[in-house]
Amino acid sequence: MVTKTETTEIITQPKIREQAQPSFKRWLKHFFYMPASKRYFSKQDQFAIAEAVKVAEHGHIGEIQVVIEGHIPSSLAYTQDTKLRAQQLFAELGVWDTEQNSGVLLYLNLCEQKVEIVVDRGIKQATQQSVWQTICDHIVLELRQKHYRQGVIVGVNEIGEILNSFYDHQVDDKFNELPNSPLILN
Repeated sequence: MVTKTETTEIITQPKIREQAQPSFKRWLKHFFYMPASKRYFSKQDQFAIAEAVKVAEHGHIGEIQVVIEGHIPSSLAYTQDTKLRAQQLFAELGVWDTEQNSGVLLYLNLCEQKVEIVVDRGIKQATQQSVWQTICDHIVLELRQKHYRQGVIVGVNEIGEILNSFYDHQVDDKFNELPNSPLILN
């Protein structure tokens, strides 16, 4: 369950209001979307994704958080698109709060069939947006072919390769700041 702290709410809410482009069409789409996250991602799929995250995080301090959401909650869908929702979850889940600013959020929205990657400032300065967009494109390609688990695993592996090239030093794998299992929302 995603929870907000007072600090998170103060940080994320004003930014969302500033950038939001209200859309009644988006609200309708998300309001009438039937929750299907669990149908697309079984317990075995979730376990496989968690194992892929564990492997992708091996040998460096980079942290990957996977969030799969069926639809944006209707109370937010009018003013938030998938990019803003991913940024909100990045803040609320504390992905930005890793010790080395090494967090990456992989957000998948099933209703919109969109993928967003939000990277922390420690990684953002060393990479280009085109690298992250390429990963998103690979995941979307797999999703269109109805390979949901494989799509997420491909994305996690590619993120792991980038983190491995950025953080070239070895670390103790027992130190894990974010959970490996994907967070499944509605």
